[in-house]
Amino acid sequence: MEVELRHLRAFTAVARLHSFSRAAEELSITQPALSRTIAQLEAVLNVRLLDRSSRQVEVTDAGGEFLPHVERVLATVDQALAAARRMVTLRLGFSWLLPDPWAQDAVDGFQAATGTPVTLLRTDDPVQALNRRTVDIAVIRGALAVSPPVRTVHLCDEARVAVCARRCALAERGRLDWSEVRQWPLVVNTVSGTTGPWSWPEAQRPTRIIPTTNYDEWVETIAADRGIGIVPDVARRRTPHPALCFIDLTNAPPVPVGLAHLPDGPQKLIRRFVEAAVAALGTATAPAGG
Repeated sequence: MEVELRHLRAFTAVARLHSFSRAAEELSITQPALSRTIAQLEAVLNVRLLDRSSRQVEVTDAGGEFLPHVERVLATVDQALAAARRMVTLRLGFSWLLPDPWAQDAVDGFQAATGTPVTLLRTDDPVQALNRRTVDIAVIRGALAVSPPVRTVHLCDEARVAVCARRCALAERGRLDWSEVRQWPLVVNTVSGTTGPWSWPEAQRPTRIIPTTNYDEWVETIAADRGIGIVPDVARRRTPHPALCFIDLTNAPPVPVGLAHLPDGPQKLIRRFVEAAVAALGTATAPAGG
């Protein structure tokens, strides 16, 4: 058996605290496991490092000479690990406006818990970005075509609103029912949009579809009065446009929001981000929207 970092960390904890029970608690292991680890280290070195004969654990002469060297080694290792971790980042992909305040709270919570920064990457197709390994985890909205090996975690649902040009006749109404959408030309983002012909049963689908391939095209096509759009409510708060008018939409099904990732990604970081995302939902004062 070779000396491992766990042996050195166990020895320094007991030597510093003069107690197996307190050291075990600090290291989050059981006291028997800690005793075995110390015994293994002493067996490899063929020397007794700790005196267990008194009520308080004391460091032997050999242990006292060994301890400062171990502390220097561990300090150097910790510095190296910290330097390496500063180079690691979790790449979060999204197609357009992130849900708020959920996204900011989730990123802050993850970074505080892990020390790992989050890089935000906008991409027209988050699922494709996952498959190309250009992002590690992605925010997805709506009924995107997600198939194995991509894994998903549902986070929340968000309300829909309608949007039209200010010179559109719909702008004067102020309200639209989900069943009435089919009466209007519908502008659809075919790559990452949350609403399209697929959102209705076939017999109830809008008959006039104007396709676009990204959010900016979608916005400007609606502003040009080529048709109306359906979008999560966050756009009303965060997409001010002098040519657009947002309309309340009644009886519309919500838009599911989730996270997607691959099983061969950085699973520990992904798991911690999912935990932070769920925790952020629990502390939000309103449903995360976007």
